[in-house]
Amino acid sequence: MRCHFQLQVCICIGANVSRVLQNSGGAKANIEPLPHLSSKTPSVCACLNIQIRYSKTMARKLTSTSRLTPFLRSGRVNSLQILVGGAAFVIVLLVILMRQEQKESVSGRRRLVVYCAAGLRVPVEEIAAAYEERYDVAIELQYAGSNTLLNQLQVNKYAEGDLYLAADDFYTDKAVAEGLAAETIPIAHQRPVVAIRKGSKKAIRTLTDLLQPGVAVAVGNPEQAAIGKTVRKQLEKITVDNTNRWLQLEERVTADGVFKPTVNEIANDVKIGAVDAAIVWDSTVAMPKYKEDLISVPLPELDVDPNLVSIAVLQSAADPTAALKFARFMTARDQGLQTFRKYGTRPVEGDVWSERPEVSFFCGAVNRRAVEQIIEDFQTREGVTISTEYNGCGILTTQMKAIDNQSTQLGFPDVYMACDRYYLDNVKDWFQDDVDVSDVELVLAVPGGSSDVTELKDLVKPGIRVAIGQPDQCTIGALTRRVLQNAGIHQELMDKQQTDGEVVVEKMSSALLVPDVIAGHVDAALVYITDVLPNTDDVDIVRIKVGDNVAVQPFSIAKTSDHKYLARRLFRRVAASSAAFESAGFNFRLGTRTTAETEGGAL
Repeated sequence: MRCHFQLQVCICIGANVSRVLQNSGGAKANIEPLPHLSSKTPSVCACLNIQIRYSKTMARKLTSTSRLTPFLRSGRVNSLQILVGGAAFVIVLLVILMRQEQKESVSGRRRLVVYCAAGLRVPVEEIAAAYEERYDVAIELQYAGSNTLLNQLQVNKYAEGDLYLAADDFYTDKAVAEGLAAETIPIAHQRPVVAIRKGSKKAIRTLTDLLQPGVAVAVGNPEQAAIGKTVRKQLEKITVDNTNRWLQLEERVTADGVFKPTVNEIANDVKIGAVDAAIVWDSTVAMPKYKEDLISVPLPELDVDPNLVSIAVLQSAADPTAALKFARFMTARDQGLQTFRKYGTRPVEGDVWSERPEVSFFCGAVNRRAVEQIIEDFQTREGVTISTEYNGCGILTTQMKAIDNQSTQLGFPDVYMACDRYYLDNVKDWFQDDVDVSDVELVLAVPGGSSDVTELKDLVKPGIRVAIGQPDQCTIGALTRRVLQNAGIHQELMDKQQTDGEVVVEKMSSALLVPDVIAGHVDAALVYITDVLPNTDDVDIVRIKVGDNVAVQPFSIAKTSDHKYLARRLFRRVAASSAAFESAGFNFRLGTRTTAETEGGAL
């Protein structure tokens, strides 16, 4: 006679597991959600029915504990093996389901996962709610101290995350440096202050008061919270009596106070009277939960350069373009930054919000070969449009001068990358954040195999046909004039230009010079080496032994641009693209630039 039993194995992950089991007819159990799952995390269950048949003899053996182990080892019954194998199958299936659920919420909406410094919960939740309502995207927010979140990223516990918002750009910078994040966008400034209860009988007005015996102080753990790291960094600089203020504070907190992992926890301790004071952000005291009960006491020792709140796009983002769109919304001056201001932080200038911003980029023609693909990749990832006009810089600056009030709405560029600093200097009052990106050598291009021109002075020989840039229309023309003047032959060449039968032509763009050499229209042209390198099968290069034969390419941002922060991210993409410039023949001048953006100032 044979018997059987049936077993159902279910494994569930999610914030509402008990509800899922109850709705599916499963047994009720005391089930807790996994750590770091928010209330919006979808619950997923997978079940496997296992039926095992066996004889009465086998049943007696299975129920005999003394004989169970050898019986299983004999291989005569593999019921447990079936059970274990089935459970493993369920787990694999569950992982697959959860990965699919990462991209969509239960309602089918797109989902973004944001790891957020706990002290910024109030403004971030309000911004996320507004974005969810407007764009039908589920924003899942998970909170902890800034350093705790970074540690989680470092051990890959948040492999599916999209964005990381920290209370100090030290952490987002570090995430970028360690390859965990890509773009960073600044949000707002905040400073440490002492928070005490309104009506407190403890007279705490100075750091010395805070360090008195019997004063219970709460401080953020420096290994977990940005506020703790900032306080430690500043107070360690102040030495007194063979020690420093941080060690003194640490001693007092250890004796009478408490270290906690988030700024909200220490602020709450002050509110409920568990401690006399806490060192928190000035924005913390302005939050709705605390502003009626707490007051802030600024300390000169902590009145330093404010911390910069910033948000980073994680390398693990499933859809970087979607993540960047939400980050742009959060950091827009007419959207998220208004909310941050309402809750006590001091926002950066920020960009104007647009679902798909359009940025105008005036670019000297010599740069095209290096930057064209960079721009294409950037606008694809960002979900923006970069309208680029390549031309001679004389023409570009003439266009700028014709636009009223340098209005980008009327066509003034948001970004200008000149062929040479000479043409940026002509309009420098209208631009900011200029940085020299690269330089390029001016050379002579001659037909392949020709020996008619071997040096600059050969250009003035009778019968030698010459092409040069027009100095009022393009950078290469102005640079050519400078080189010829330094060589002492500029006027002689201009006289030759007026002589019947001689050919000295001027072109409005550097891109038009090498084709004249290839077509046999001229015997030599003064050109950028970058224009010759793609044509070395037909053209030879003659290097010039005269100073000032190098054009320097600066990148700059219009003061009137409404998209300065987007332009700075474009610059950072350019700054990270040395190979594109060097392969095109440029000398790249920038080192590695991976730190977070700052509010204004040099790029």
